[in-house]
Amino acid sequence: MPDFQPRRPLRALFIHQNFPGQYAHLAPALAERAGVQVVGMGEKPGYSAPGVAYIAYGAPRGAGEHTHRYIRPLEAAVRRGQHLANRLVQLRDKDGFRPDVIVCHPGWGEGLFLKDVFPRAKTLYYWEFYYNAFGQDLGFDPAQGVSLDDAARVRVLNATQLISLQAADWGVSPTRWQWSRYPDWARQRITALHEGVDTARCAPRPGAVFRTPEGREFRKGDPVISYVARNLEPYRGFPSFMQALAIMQRERPDLQAVLVGGNEVSYGRRPDGAASWKEKILAEMEGQLDLSRIHFTGRVPHEALHELFRVTAAHVYLTYPFVLSWSMLEAMACGALVVGSDTPPVAEAITHGENGLLVPFFEPEAIARSVLGVLADPAGHAPLAAAGRQSIVERYDLRSVCLPRQLELVERLAAGLEPEASGPMTEGPQGPKV
Repeated sequence: MPDFQPRRPLRALFIHQNFPGQYAHLAPALAERAGVQVVGMGEKPGYSAPGVAYIAYGAPRGAGEHTHRYIRPLEAAVRRGQHLANRLVQLRDKDGFRPDVIVCHPGWGEGLFLKDVFPRAKTLYYWEFYYNAFGQDLGFDPAQGVSLDDAARVRVLNATQLISLQAADWGVSPTRWQWSRYPDWARQRITALHEGVDTARCAPRPGAVFRTPEGREFRKGDPVISYVARNLEPYRGFPSFMQALAIMQRERPDLQAVLVGGNEVSYGRRPDGAASWKEKILAEMEGQLDLSRIHFTGRVPHEALHELFRVTAAHVYLTYPFVLSWSMLEAMACGALVVGSDTPPVAEAITHGENGLLVPFFEPEAIARSVLGVLADPAGHAPLAAAGRQSIVERYDLRSVCLPRQLELVERLAAGLEPEASGPMTEGPQGPKV
């Protein structure tokens, strides 16, 4: 039982550009509680969940073509925020809905004007990533460097968040490292709390089979490794992985690799002289790879992804110091042994040699040696994989850890109580250094 009296009746409004986004579990779970009314809003129609009344607010106009490129994201955010605010006025005045608490991802501008429409509502914002010119993704690749133009652009890129921070009563950031990127004055009103992993759904399953689009089947015990990203690009270590794969293929003629991801660019720059990073890297490595043993699947359904995690001998996850992917935690929950980059977001979840392996991001030889070691001794590395799953169950489980804390945070905020902010970062166990 909570140590406070929850507010009843409670009216909650959830807003996400790509609804439900991070609120896929929280919004329906809150709606299940007696005396709670939940409304969800997103750009596109089509969402449905028991107890959640959903409204699509539609796509607003984007930034003007003559706007200074530094502030195009801000202009687009202001237009979206204004577009949403006008729709919220209708919700308030015509439909009579006045939320007690608003839970919002403000990254696209939705959080800018919520307090102007609903000044009495408590607001809980999702703080995903604060941009900095140094010490994280920008400049991480030593071959790129950070120009004055880069630093200035990134400083302005935070404008939408900085304005939205004024309108937020409280905030949530999914990892301690992502929380630590925000200014000190902002961190004092942010709780580090992950969305959670459904470890009942993401779990090992005897007899699992992963099928490629061409019909090739892989099972547990096969010499197959996996790599997953929204898109195959440098931010997620695609070049390093492919160079490591060339080494692994030479030493393991039986090795198969499954790569899941699109050919667009989610983060960072586009490749010069090629339509995609996949095209560019394959052209640069022509003759070094046996493409018959590399299976590019594109994007796959979520359950198929879990099947891949259940059968892979090693899952390689590489990332810049950036947002931690759900896929890495889900892979661990499914029982995959993760070989991850020794970068802060990964090292927060993986302790080298205890629940996974950490490798230097820019060293393909080291990546290859780590994976080859796993392939050479699957039984000896099985305890690491088991420990990886256990760590997800203990720290990130949706039902027993994260969702109860999320619900309590929303309830406390709605009741007029201040939640608890996360304390200072502490030094955790470290793996091999990048």
